[in-house]
Amino acid sequence: MRKLKLALAQTNPTVGDIPGNLNHIKDMIGQARSEHADVVVFPELALTGYPPEDLLLKPSFIDRNLRALEELVGFAPDLLVMVGFVDRRDDIYNSAAVLYGSKIQGIYHKQYLPNYGVFDENRYFQEGMESPVIEFRSIRLGINICEDIWYPKGPLYTQTVVGDAECVLNLSASPFHAGKREVRESMLCTRAVDSACYIAYVNMVGGQDELVFDGQSLVISPEGTIESRGKAFQEDLIITEIDLDHVFRVRLHDPRRRKDKLSQSLDKPQWNQDDVLVTWKIEESGRTRTSGTHRTEKKTLVKSAFSPPLDRLAEIYEALVTGVRDYVRKNHFRDVLIGLSGGIDSTLVAAIAADALGPEQVHGLFMPSMFTSQESYEDVLKLSGTLKISVETIPIGGSFEQFLQILAPLFQDRPRDTTEENLQSRIRG
Repeated sequence: MRKLKLALAQTNPTVGDIPGNLNHIKDMIGQARSEHADVVVFPELALTGYPPEDLLLKPSFIDRNLRALEELVGFAPDLLVMVGFVDRRDDIYNSAAVLYGSKIQGIYHKQYLPNYGVFDENRYFQEGMESPVIEFRSIRLGINICEDIWYPKGPLYTQTVVGDAECVLNLSASPFHAGKREVRESMLCTRAVDSACYIAYVNMVGGQDELVFDGQSLVISPEGTIESRGKAFQEDLIITEIDLDHVFRVRLHDPRRRKDKLSQSLDKPQWNQDDVLVTWKIEESGRTRTSGTHRTEKKTLVKSAFSPPLDRLAEIYEALVTGVRDYVRKNHFRDVLIGLSGGIDSTLVAAIAADALGPEQVHGLFMPSMFTSQESYEDVLKLSGTLKISVETIPIGGSFEQFLQILAPLFQDRPRDTTEENLQSRIRG
């Protein structure tokens, strides 16, 4: 049995904090080594954080990210490390470095650059043209980045059908929206079945400004079965052992793959002709490992980590909590102040903030007027006790009356309506 022990490092980097991201990557590599992993994979642009946006227009930022990569090169010479970074050649590229034996064994450049919705990668990056297959301990591995795997005839096709890759590793920073997990998992399971290969998909986690990444990294079998799933909205190190001989057994029963292979041999290529297949051969470092040999008589695999998915409402709530927590902490704020009215909107915001930051860092401000009902007073008091947050009360009745006196000449002979009531929001603001 040819085995490979994977470690998917589902990290929460901060955009621009290259030293902090680097140290966290090192910590995760240390954990992967303690689990005797053969390969550890990090998300897309794990060194810089995602999305770096106009920081990419600063040469000094690119240089710092390259120096951080150099620092990683010799950090774990006996572990195959794949990490996202920004490469600089004739232009800059959204890239993944493959490190082993104190060397950069190869660099992959992302080919499909999304430029829709929240994505703006064409503004910054150049497209890659090569699809590598990595030969490592008699195992053939493919590597690509995020959007690349969403295209049926993209790098995955080239690597598996043309290059015979048995496991493809995808480094991703895929933002969350309601329903995204189901769409993503369906697509990846389809790719695994169509390619008759393992897919190891590692996704970023955490909030970055207006984006939230949900993690939920995956290992999917050649039959399209999810064998491992990382935690939702939490950092995680997913350890999974896969049997590469199983890929050959599955491919023996796949007539579609045989047809695709035949079309390549007859010079009728089905993949993108601008996509060039290359092979990176990685020689053993010669260092002794306590485990991770590529062939063994052992018939069982290490049990995969499997976190069950959240239901739809829980998933949305956790996304809100994650977004608030990381926005506050990554911008180095400490406490938050929330205006409370006793209504459902401010109540929900207070609950999210308390779960994100802890109740001791959430402070409520209740600013009643003559329009405020007794029920609102009671609801704010109950909310404070339930969430264990502090609340200060500042009545605005006096200020409201002063505004009315100032505006009285303008409102003369007009009946009082919501215009006067809306003065409250101006005072509270």
